[in-house]
Amino acid sequence: QVQLVESGGGLVQPGGSLRLSCAASGSSFRINTMGWYRQAPGKQRELVAAITSGDTTNYADSVKGRFTISRANAKNTVYLQMNSLKPEDTDVYYCNAVLGQVDYWGKGTLVTVSS
Repeated sequence: QVQLVESGGGLVQPGGSLRLSCAASGSSFRINTMGWYRQAPGKQRELVAAITSGDTTNYADSVKGRFTISRANAKNTVYLQMNSLKPEDTDVYYCNAVLGQVDYWGKGTLVTVSS
């Protein structure tokens, strides 16, 4: 199966930036869709951004213009550049990959936006 390894979370002040990375391993086949979700305590998981193998992107309205998702050309790796961060962005961020009919999830990385 595919394993996802996330990195880049941490503590940042409002208005600051972070870059999340997610590397997929365990499969030599290119994953069709990868994305980032976030989940706050007591809330449902929500889509932040997604990108297809054709580089079509989709963003939540709350992050449009601030976050950018991208994908490495030669690796099953996805990045999320987060700029102009707000306290409302504080969440655990989860990497997601879709291969066939199976969803794969990372363990999550915590992003905290606070003064």
